[in-house]
Parts: sequence; structure tokens; C-alpha cells
Amino acid sequence: MSAAVSPLPVAPARAAGNAQDYTALATYVRDSGLMKRRYGYYWTRLVAVVLAFAGIWVAVVLVGNSWWQLAVAAALAVVLTQVAFLGHDSAHRQIFESTAWNDWTSRILAGGFAGLSHTWWRNKHNRHHASPNQQGTDPDIAPGVVVWTADALAEHSGFRAWFGRNQGWFFFPLLMLEGLSLHVSSVRLLLAKGTVPHRWVEAPIVITRLVVYVGVLFWLLPPGKAAAFIGVQMALFGVMLGGSFAPNHKGMPIIPAGMKVDFLRRQVITSRNIKGGVAVDFVMGGLNYQVEHHLFPSMPRPNLKRVQPVVRDYCEQLGVKYTEVGFFRSYRIIVEYLNRVGLADRAAFDCPVAAQYGR
Repeated sequence: MSAAVSPLPVAPARAAGNAQDYTALATYVRDSGLMKRRYGYYWTRLVAVVLAFAGIWVAVVLVGNSWWQLAVAAALAVVLTQVAFLGHDSAHRQIFESTAWNDWTSRILAGGFAGLSHTWWRNKHNRHHASPNQQGTDPDIAPGVVVWTADALAEHSGFRAWFGRNQGWFFFPLLMLEGLSLHVSSVRLLLAKGTVPHRWVEAPIVITRLVVYVGVLFWLLPPGKAAAFIGVQMALFGVMLGGSFAPNHKGMPIIPAGMKVDFLRRQVITSRNIKGGVAVDFVMGGLNYQVEHHLFPSMPRPNLKRVQPVVRDYCEQLGVKYTEVGFFRSYRIIVEYLNRVGLADRAAFDCPVAAQYGR
């Protein structure tokens, strides 16, 4: 791999939406060596999270019947978030050359350590990557407890309509339930009717992990402290994991259903990078380089920072808007955006290239 990546020279785009624009960038990035595996980086992280996970349970035993267990629960939430990031990377084929090694690494990390279904996550996340922020196809903006478009809110009435009009203020409290929601969705898929790949491997792993987790805590601790431990761990896990994904697309342009947009522009205009240095890299697991991740999903996480200047310069020359904001600013944007949904501000949801592509 080269020591540095030089800026990519490119002539101005011949026409908006030229599919060759991404081909030229992808060829350059591939030739630069930035798609090569980073085994040293990932093996170090894999060993570290396994040791940290084991250390947490040693701490649970040593701390014993004490409210200091809540600090241990918070530490476990941090470790599990890092486990989830590695599972995400492996599901994207970032760690190993072998598809099977990536899949099984993700399955073990997600199921055995975090209690989540690799299959459920991969299916949902792949659909998001295929059509980020597109109405009707991106599951991450599908109507649910939170609604992301005025059209979806218009279908609600009563309490749900009131909640939708005020949902921006509930965003952070709702993140505390995200961890529980992920577990419920995982188990629901694994127990659902129909064909689920590797169900008979994943289901025992996920369910056993969840049952043993709860059982061990209630065995080692009084019921009140065990319940508090689970509550703190789940809430913080939801905030940290959900909070690492939400700033990347929420509040960015939503593409109307059926609109055709070329791959490069689709990924760039709907994604937002988060500035902040090493601390943000750790807290967000590399997802702060969301534009680059969406353009090159299988690129190893540590290489995203190195390709960013190339992508940013390339987008500038093509006239494609490249968005990057500060960490706290990104969350303010989300709250403001959700409140605009409540006010039915349709202008907030128009794709900036709609005029170029037509509806």
C-alpha cells in the first residue's frame, strides 16, 4: 500500500448523473491499495474486545453485591458497542478475504457476544446501503415509532399524531430503548416462519446468550441490582450504538420513491460525515466516515480516513455536495429535522438533485 494517496485529477462532469464518475473513482481507489485487508488492525481489535468482555465478567464477580455494578454495566455497554462495530465491519467483508470467515466472524460476534442476529442485521443493513434515504426502499426511514417524512406523519392520528409532532424532543430518550429493540427484532426473525439462513445455528447462539446473561446476573446479584445492571447496560448500549448510526443519514435529503439517481450521487448526497478526530473515530466505530463507507462498503475501517481527502476533492470537482459537520452539530440537525417533520415542512425532504433527474 502506498504511504499516501494523491489527489485524484478529474475533468468536470460531462453531465449530472454520469455513471462513469463512480467507475473512475473506484478504479483509482482500487489501484491505490486502499481496499487491501488490514489484518493487524482487526486481529488486535478482535483480541482486545474478547479480553475486555471477559474482564467485565471478572469485574462483576469481584465487585459483588454493590451498586458499583452500575459502573461495570456501563463498561459492558461500551465493550458491546465495540463488538457491534466489529460485527458490522465483518458483515461488510472488511476484515477477511474469505466470505465465509467474514460471515461467521460477524455471526459469532453479533450472536455470542452482543445477542443480536447477524442475518437480521445484514438483510436490513444491505437494503439500506442499496437505497439510502429513499422512500419505500430504505428500511431505516420506514414509518415506526419515529416518522421521517411528513407523508408518514399524515397517516397518524390521536396520540401517535401528537407524538410525531413532538418527536424531536423524544429522540434521545428513545435511543435508550434501541438496544432492547435490536434484541427483540433479532429473536423475532429467528423464531419467524419461513426460511431463515443458518437459523438453527444463530437461534441457539442468540437465545442462549440472552438467557445466560440474564440468568448469571440474577444468580450473582440481588434482583434489584441485577435488573438495574441490565437496565443501565441496555440503555447505554442503545444510546451509543443508535447514536453512532443516526447522525449519518438523518436530516439528509430523502429521495422520492422511484427516482433514479446514479450510485455515486445517491450515496454522497444522502450521507453525512462527522468531524472530531480520534475520540469520534472510537465512539462511532469509523461510521463517522459515512460517505466513504457508503461508496466503498468493503474498505477496511482504518483506510476510510485515508481515502476521505480523495473523495472530498473528487466530489468538489464534480459539483456533488459533500457534507461534513461536527459531532454535536449532527445531533442538533437530527432534532431540528424531526421537529420539521412534525410541522409538515415538506421542503425539508426534497432531494437537491430532483430538478436534475425529474420526479
